[in-house]
Amino acid sequence: MKDYVKAKKMIDVSVGESVRIIRELQELSQGELAELTGIPQSTISGIEHDRIKIGVERAKTLAKALHCHPAVLVFPGWEIKDSKAA
Repeated sequence: MKDYVKAKKMIDVSVGESVRIIRELQELSQGELAELTGIPQSTISGIEHDRIKIGVERAKTLAKALHCHPAVLVFPGWEIKDSKAA
């Protein structure tokens, strides 16, 4: 781990942007994600454009469909402070 260099944060990503990015990386359309989750496509669009709050239950449902942890969607800019480095 001595050769590990932490990547520099280049941009801030919103919750909606994180949903869109992960969805697109998996080559899913909003409609396909809607079918997988039971969440209407219009709601997914609203989430991706940060007009609709994601909420805990939606985060769990989306995360399951997108094969990621809900925290990845809810806290996209979260940084874990290394307590050993302090």
